[in-house]
Amino acid sequence: MRGDGRIFPRGAWLWVSYSLRGQEIRESAKGKDGKNTNDQATADKFLRARLKEVHADEIGARAFETPQSRRLTVGDLLDGLKSDYELRGKASPQNLSYIETARKDFGGQLAISITAEKIDQYIGEKLAEQYAPASVNRRLQMVSQAFALAVRRGTLSRVPFIRKLSEAGNARQGFFSEAEIDAVLENLPDDGLRDFVEWGAATGQRKSEIAALTWDMVQGNELHIPGTICKNGKARVIPLGTELATIIERRKKARRVLSLDGTAQLSETIFHRGDGQRVGDFKKSWATATRKANCTGKLFHDLRRSCARRLVAAGIPQVTARAFTGHLTDSVFSRYAIVSSADLLAAQTKVAEFRKAVAK
Repeated sequence: MRGDGRIFPRGAWLWVSYSLRGQEIRESAKGKDGKNTNDQATADKFLRARLKEVHADEIGARAFETPQSRRLTVGDLLDGLKSDYELRGKASPQNLSYIETARKDFGGQLAISITAEKIDQYIGEKLAEQYAPASVNRRLQMVSQAFALAVRRGTLSRVPFIRKLSEAGNARQGFFSEAEIDAVLENLPDDGLRDFVEWGAATGQRKSEIAALTWDMVQGNELHIPGTICKNGKARVIPLGTELATIIERRKKARRVLSLDGTAQLSETIFHRGDGQRVGDFKKSWATATRKANCTGKLFHDLRRSCARRLVAAGIPQVTARAFTGHLTDSVFSRYAIVSSADLLAAQTKVAEFRKAVAK
């Protein structure tokens, strides 16, 4: 009978054929060890197991996994997610970095082998290694999105349950004082890295965004930042005021670099360290500079908070400040514009002076 499927020889092995939702599926019969077989009894048992799975799919008990989907790895799904991001203009350096991190942790595993239990085990291991909940969530977010995309495209039938850890209290409160910024800059190598960090302190841009800046983005007295390098995907323009223009002029003087064959050429990247390549990891230089500046433990990202705080303290309207730093919402910007005890003390002084003036 057609609904019973069939077994047939193909080359040295036995194959099975069965129907799912009107489509014929053929695959080589396999034994318990997962290897191809030419034994009739083993092939018959394999076919019966497949027919049970087909029936479970037909009554809605469990979705059937095709032979193709059984071979997919999480790495394959992440490749699909990366392509989807590129099509939608969401392939920011940060998103691509998260995808590669997820690939490192899950890429070689079969997609159908990922279960809620395995995910929970992974979470436990990462937390034991002192990973922050937010860091674990970002990895798993990529895995979850990759599965969901595969289901929408019909290459998989299910998304495993992936729990999200609470990030309550995760927001950092670190920022630099102006004196600390000056001290850090003084203790950084003046090979292009000092300009890189000074730009970050002045603009509040993310590290990956600064590293991706190129000379074709400089148009007259403005820097036109494309959405493709921004975390939020939104393009914006930063006017080059005196402070930023001074840094740009220094970078122009450092633009000419030597290629591997010894010939001079112009770097396309604004910030480099003498080789024309994007500024990469500088953890050692950063650790040394912050230690000598007596602010060990501060992060480069704390410069972004410092910039937001400075804009508010200078009385810049929040809508303008948000446009400058690239924050999409007031709530996120407010989380960065940290208020210190010194700010509160200054506020008390101003209120006291106001009351005295009114009393007169």
